[in-house]
Amino acid sequence: MKIDDFDYPFDPSLIARYPSPKRDQSRLLVLERQGGKIGHRRFFEIGDYFKRGDVLVLNNTKVTPCRIAGKKAVTGGHVELLLIRRQEGDTWEAMAGGRLRIGTKILFSPSCCGEVIGHQDGHVVVKFSYEGEWNSILSKIGQMPIPPYIRRDPVEEDREWYQTVYASKEGAIAAPTAGLHFTEEMLGSLRAKGISVACITLHVGIGTFKPVKVEWIEGHQMESEWFEVGGEAVEQIRKAKAGGGRVVCVGTTSVRALEQAAASGEFRNASGETGLFIYPGFQFRVTDAVITNFHLPKSTLLMLVMAFAGRENILKAYEEAVKLRYRFYSYGDAMLII
Repeated sequence: MKIDDFDYPFDPSLIARYPSPKRDQSRLLVLERQGGKIGHRRFFEIGDYFKRGDVLVLNNTKVTPCRIAGKKAVTGGHVELLLIRRQEGDTWEAMAGGRLRIGTKILFSPSCCGEVIGHQDGHVVVKFSYEGEWNSILSKIGQMPIPPYIRRDPVEEDREWYQTVYASKEGAIAAPTAGLHFTEEMLGSLRAKGISVACITLHVGIGTFKPVKVEWIEGHQMESEWFEVGGEAVEQIRKAKAGGGRVVCVGTTSVRALEQAAASGEFRNASGETGLFIYPGFQFRVTDAVITNFHLPKSTLLMLVMAFAGRENILKAYEEAVKLRYRFYSYGDAMLII
């Protein structure tokens, strides 16, 4: 399929620069895969579409405040880095805002500095020296890596806004944004209704920002990301399936983790790196419903939801969302595909 098959007319003014004042008050577009019927609700009403025995699958990855700024030790020039992968010890692979030569020393705080020791895949490799505990230092000098299309600098409130209420395992450089709509109260009410909650992990990586540059999408290579689908989650999902319940994935990351765990033909606990690329024609083995946000044109995320719901259904839903001025992307409104 051609990349242009995954385009749609879009108004940039619909990009949400800030989240809804209350997480669960965002709008919710409900799309039925069979027939393409579209409905409109508020997110806190999503429980109306679930039944006892269903299982909600959450990605419990936690976003690291990995956007850091400093000054070159010699010239004082401004440097901005996005830490994307820890290599060994205190050495990180990072995206840099400009060209940095090997040997460049960068001052981030009185107790933290770094030196560029190499280049890799268009990124820089930086070795850090610091006094104290790394996570504590990073929390002080780092900012949340909100996506560039939001077109503003991070603020202190993003530390809460750009994190799900159930985030527990640090390692992501972007949030699994479909989960941002949930509150602890909502999850509690769903459990009380007989809906189980299973947690898996997929640490969202740099691939979430990587555009598809090939004309034919089959030639696109996904960046690998670490995931884990544990035995407890597998048992919960098997139990739901056996009892006639549905597996409702919160976000495309949960979909990719579960489908990777079933890639051999048997759904089982699994962990490691995944570069699973889901586009139309993919055979879903585990996922029955998806909660997601509205995605960028020509993005791998849009390709995944088109694979799940059908290209024409998604284009029709997006056309209506644009017409009704839904809020788009990371801090935007939500869609339930059933």
